[in-house]
Amino acid sequence: MCNPLIPAAYRASVPGGGQESGNSPKRAFPPAPEPLPVPVMDNHTHLDFPDGEAPVGIKEALDAAEAVGVQGAVQVGCDLESSRFTVKALDLDERLLGAVALHPNDAPRYAERGELEEALAEIERLAAHPRVRAIGETGLDFFRTEGEGLAHQRHSFRRHIDIAKRLDLTLQIHDRDAHRDVVQVLKEEGAPDRVVFHCFSGDEELAATCNKEGWWMSFAGTLTFKNATNLRAALAVADPDLVLVETDAPFLTPHPHRGRPNASYMVPYTVRSMAELTSTDLAELCAGIQRNTVRAYGSWE
Repeated sequence: MCNPLIPAAYRASVPGGGQESGNSPKRAFPPAPEPLPVPVMDNHTHLDFPDGEAPVGIKEALDAAEAVGVQGAVQVGCDLESSRFTVKALDLDERLLGAVALHPNDAPRYAERGELEEALAEIERLAAHPRVRAIGETGLDFFRTEGEGLAHQRHSFRRHIDIAKRLDLTLQIHDRDAHRDVVQVLKEEGAPDRVVFHCFSGDEELAATCNKEGWWMSFAGTLTFKNATNLRAALAVADPDLVLVETDAPFLTPHPHRGRPNASYMVPYTVRSMAELTSTDLAELCAGIQRNTVRAYGSWE
């Protein structure tokens, strides 16, 4: 059963002082779930992407998450501006770790302006911050990019892999409609020691590959969507030691609030769905996810 109150940080987006009614606007934040019995981390969020009708600060967003058992998050950059924001945010709240990169759909834009190599060099400089623990999100996206842009994507992906390996950082993968090509590039370049498939979107075949290679699979709210039979099949065969959870907030809000703004405090909806689908004790699942997250990114302390 859900707590009927929206977290305090998000109440301004709901008419009536925080009580959610049946006719609340679609852009209002959903109610808070019941707290998890064992804390976990949101290993992929975008705190710099505003959503809903009320601006929410970093501290307020993390306070709302912590109140339901989400102790911290990985703040993820996907261009130079958001990667710079990430590094600044790391100095503001110890509940954050960071990832910096050029998103595969942004890499061609830098290349077209003749700025890709300069941008990649800055990503490497930003990655020197001690609380930046990952290079990401990077990878391939065949849904939004085509033609000559794909060559720039591949080049950028290979360069990000190189940076992650040289700096001994985790690689956070963005993979949309490109499973086989992503795996091929990882094998050609030699994958870093730690690889996370952010917002895992594959099927049993990709899950089996991740099991074999020791790559983490991070499940988001998409797992709860009615049409996500491939994700549920993948979770069923995924090695429990390789399973993570994320929001990708403010995107991909889990059922039953799909289409509404997302935030790290929404993680428990997805975790409870994972426990139900795998017939796993909720506390046991949370503890496992937490161990996996620390193995993937290191300690938040």
